[in-house]
Amino acid sequence: MEPIRNILRHKKATVKYYEAEATKVDYAKKVVYINDESEIKGDVMSTEVPFDMLVVGVGAENATFGIPGVREHSCFLKEVGDAQQIRKRIMDCVETASFKGQTPDERKRLLHMVVVGGGPTGVEFAGELQDFFEQDLKKWVPEIVDSFHVTLVEALPNVLPMFSKQLIDYTEKSFKEESITIRTKTMVKNVTDKAIEAEYTKPDGTKEKEIMPYGLLVWATGNALRPVVKDLMAQIPAQKDSRRGLAVNEYLVVNGTENVWAVGDCAIANYAPTAQVASQEGAFLARLFNSLAKTETINKELAGLSEAQATAAGDKRTQIFEEIKTLQRSLKRVKQIGPFEYSHQGSLAYIGHDKAVADISWLSGNIASGGTITYWFWKSAYVNMCFSWRNRLLVCMDWVKASLFGRDVSRE
Repeated sequence: MEPIRNILRHKKATVKYYEAEATKVDYAKKVVYINDESEIKGDVMSTEVPFDMLVVGVGAENATFGIPGVREHSCFLKEVGDAQQIRKRIMDCVETASFKGQTPDERKRLLHMVVVGGGPTGVEFAGELQDFFEQDLKKWVPEIVDSFHVTLVEALPNVLPMFSKQLIDYTEKSFKEESITIRTKTMVKNVTDKAIEAEYTKPDGTKEKEIMPYGLLVWATGNALRPVVKDLMAQIPAQKDSRRGLAVNEYLVVNGTENVWAVGDCAIANYAPTAQVASQEGAFLARLFNSLAKTETINKELAGLSEAQATAAGDKRTQIFEEIKTLQRSLKRVKQIGPFEYSHQGSLAYIGHDKAVADISWLSGNIASGGTITYWFWKSAYVNMCFSWRNRLLVCMDWVKASLFGRDVSRE
């Protein structure tokens, strides 16, 4: 993780940062209402922040699709707190399964780790979880070797649907070698505290219900609108037909507004809701706002020069005229910023056992690869995505530490 304040201290621009939850945006009043969510309670726990221009980038929350029991019994995989909860749950399952007198059936249930969602997030987590078992858990708790099992559940016919057929087949083959069970065409219908009720579609099209006992259930599928985004959409008539997020134009301006932009998972821009898209959208808005700021500065200078030219005479008037022409050319260049265009760099996913798959855009086509070499490419790509050299170093050190001494299994 990279602390926001650590990033801001290196920036020249004046930035005021508040660690708070945005609970409501009043578009008519141009005000954002925020709450202090820290454990320490001060005299002021909520306030409002006025705005002239607003960027909404709050992301999305986990979609449960209205399936009973998902929110109550699942672990999600979206924020840091979710990862900490998963780690605690894994160790609780392992220790409870190892408890004296535990029945074989209950031990098998506790050590059955189910991941719902066959996209990159679910596939990577299933692979990492199996690695954790192979490289660490079975050395520390050898009695669980015969009972630990990972199952990946996906409603579609294949995992990683955004990848090529070649890489999908490679992933499924690798998971089989790693003893990870893939259950495609399987839709979760209900979740209890100890089991999943699912419906499997057979090759002939008939459906079969089944019960899947589990110890850990990780829900890694789908995005849903956050309440603050829903509320903002309700205030903008042009958003009445939008269901999946804030509809934006080619400049990422929210439809029906002039001073509100949206990026990432909370926006609908005809692109997949991925970190790669959000990153490019953020960079585009940075260029756009820099352009707006420069335009405002140049316009002020032009206004001042126009006033001076009106009272100037002779050579001074000619000099001011040349300065005005120079600024007008600069203004034209500054305003030449086109609409947002997403450049797809490719897709990466770790599949466990020091292997990864990659669909990389190259010239007018794609390069599909999988294996150990791709795994090192995957690592280098993610190190490069870190915000600072400090963070890159910490990530590399953590990888080295885990390979030498094993993963951290402390609950907190």
